[in-house]
Order: sequence, then structure tokens, then C-alpha cells
Amino acid sequence: MHRNVLGMIMAGGQGSRLWPLTADRAKPAVHFGGKYRIIDFVLNNFVNSGIHKIKLLTQFKSDSLNRHVQTAWSLNRTLDQYVDLVPAQMRTGTEWYRGTADAIYQNVNCITDERPDLVAVFGGDHIYKMDLTQMIDFHMVKGALCTVSAFPVPVEEASEFGVIEVDEDGRMVGFEEKPSHPKPMPGRPGWALCSMGNYLFHSKFLVRELLSDAQKSSAHDFGKDIIPNIYHTYPVYVYDFTTNRIPGETAAYWRDVGTLQALFEANLDLVKVSPEFNLYNPKWALRSINWNAPPAKFVFNEEEGEPPRRGFAHDSIVCDGCIVSGGGVTRSILAPHCFVHSFAQVEESILFPDVEVGRHAMVRRAIVEKGVRIPPGAKIGFDLEKDAERFHVSEEGIVVISKGTIIQPEL
Repeated sequence: MHRNVLGMIMAGGQGSRLWPLTADRAKPAVHFGGKYRIIDFVLNNFVNSGIHKIKLLTQFKSDSLNRHVQTAWSLNRTLDQYVDLVPAQMRTGTEWYRGTADAIYQNVNCITDERPDLVAVFGGDHIYKMDLTQMIDFHMVKGALCTVSAFPVPVEEASEFGVIEVDEDGRMVGFEEKPSHPKPMPGRPGWALCSMGNYLFHSKFLVRELLSDAQKSSAHDFGKDIIPNIYHTYPVYVYDFTTNRIPGETAAYWRDVGTLQALFEANLDLVKVSPEFNLYNPKWALRSINWNAPPAKFVFNEEEGEPPRRGFAHDSIVCDGCIVSGGGVTRSILAPHCFVHSFAQVEESILFPDVEVGRHAMVRRAIVEKGVRIPPGAKIGFDLEKDAERFHVSEEGIVVISKGTIIQPEL
């Protein structure tokens, strides 16, 4: 890394649209892709880009996130490498973080103590790979004081984001936070250029703007206040994320997994023959907790019986410590230490760690929380009206079984 860069990751989100998965954990701590948490992907982006000074700002229900980061991300302080957990401390008053800018302002001492050249302010709740050195090079070549990473989004979905306008040189000339009628990109009807919520600042400029915003009556938010207030006067540039290239890959991938449907779809994207988001690229390591678990095991292949007793999985991810004992797993993700008993069927489902599926049970289009026991013969995902009486069922028909749920055996 040719610049002294401090990473500040905002990981305090409640993730209310992911309830009940966020009933007792922050959104960045939600399990993803079997062995990972959502927070792992932005941390891997920083570390793989050579940025090893990272402050992780936490707030809501942070215990699970704290334990995960402390276990998985202990860097080498002797070499001035760290991932520091920074809880909400109310350093500037008696209030929780009032907005994304206020979160950084309340911890501005992290910047003034470290004295970096640049500060990368990123969110902690998206699934993507990004080589930050390419964004930093763009920032330096343009002479920007602030650079915002952006991604084309269909116009009908763009109201959830900050919508950007740029000139021929990539400089920001317009910005609207979550507009009801997003402006399409010139020459690309049907698509709007949207902020990813990832910002790169010259550190002194950022500190000055945060101090100025803190004195105003505002939402104290980057998208609502800081960016709209600076782009008219200062060089704010927009980095096109679609140009970012990861070694060994050909296209950029970014998903906002803020809803149950988006999380479900992004997980099942991983089990495709040629997934857009590749967990298996050795040129871009994806680190997480080392589970220290034995390899997955599949047992029984009996020809007799109807159905036959056969342990198998196809179009699926099955993590360490799992045992598929005479049951079938199809288009699903099994996190570590799951157990699928004989004659059970798991189809298009996501099992969090330590889930047990009893004999003859059938699970379809479900997200099953950590440690849940599905009793023998149970049927999940086949009668949504009945499921809705016992579990959370999303509008799209995804059954979510909450942590600690006791499922009564079928009569």
C-alpha cells in the first residue's frame, strides 16, 4: 500500500429487515455462505488490499459480532496491523450514533491519533469483493478530496440508495439521497448510478467536515448531509465499481443483503455451477473463523427401500463438521456441524451452524437458525399457512426458524 490508509467500518446496523435473524445479533454478524459472517467480506477486502489498520465501529447487539471478530481477525500488532473493535462510547455527548457521519465524528479521535493520509469509510453489511488499491489510485489521479464508489442499479430499486450524477471526468455533479423518482444514467435508460456507501477521504478534509457538520442541525449522515454539502464546492469524484477487477475474476459483484429475500438469493447464488461470487478463488483469500472441525462426511448408499437410504448432496455447500447420514441435500448451504439424519430431505435451504434435521423430516425454502433441532417427520416449507402459525414466513414464502425455537414433533 503506497499510502497510509486507515479503514473505518460502520458495523452498528440493526438490520431490522432481516428480523428474526437479527433478533440477538447485529446485521454484519449474520451468517452467510456457511462458514462466514457478512462482516468477513469487507474485512477481507481491506486486508487483501493491503490495508491493515482497521477500526470496526459497533453499536446494536454487538456481542456476537465482537466475539466473531476477536476470534477470526487477530492481526499482528507488532507490525502495526489491527482490527480494533470500537463500541459506541458517547464521547461527544449522551446520545447513540445519530447517523453514519456522527458515528465517525464520535470516534474522530481514531483519525487524529492515527494521523493517516486517507480514511476509507465503508459499510459492514454488503457482500462483494473489491480491490481498494484501484479506488485509491483513482482518487489520487483525480486529485479528489472525497471519492464515492458507485454501482448501476435498476431504476425501480434505486430509491433505496443515494443516486449520483457525474460529468465526463467522473466528478460528481448531482446527488439525491433515496429519491422517489431516481434519475437514470445518461445513455443507459432503466439504470441509475447509486452510491455503495463506501467513501474515501483525505483525512484532514474529513475531520474538518465532520466537525462542521456536528455544529449544524442535520441528520449527521454521509448520504443526507456530508456528500450533498461538499460536492458543489470541492472535488468529489465517483469511482465506477464495475471497473474494479479482482485477480482471477472477470466481473464485479456486489449485493445488498438487507432483506430476507436478498440474503436467501445471495446465498443460493453461491451453489451455482459457475457462481458470480466465487468463494474458491485462491488469488483472493476469504478468511473467517477456523472452526477446527473434521471434514464433512456422507454415509449410507443402500439400494433397497423406498425411498432408499442414501446420504448425498448436490448443487450444495456442506461445511466442515457436517454429517449427512442417509439423507439428501439439494441446492442448500449447511454451515459447520449440521447433522442430516436418514431419509431426511433438505432442499433450497440455508442451515446455520449446529442444526439437526431428524429422520424423514423435510425442509424446503427455509433459513434455519443456529442450534435448531427439527424433529423426525417434520415438514417445513410445504404448508406456509401452517408454518406461519409457528415460524416467521416472509412475503416471498421463505420460512425462517428463529434461534431457540422448540419444534414439536408432527402428530
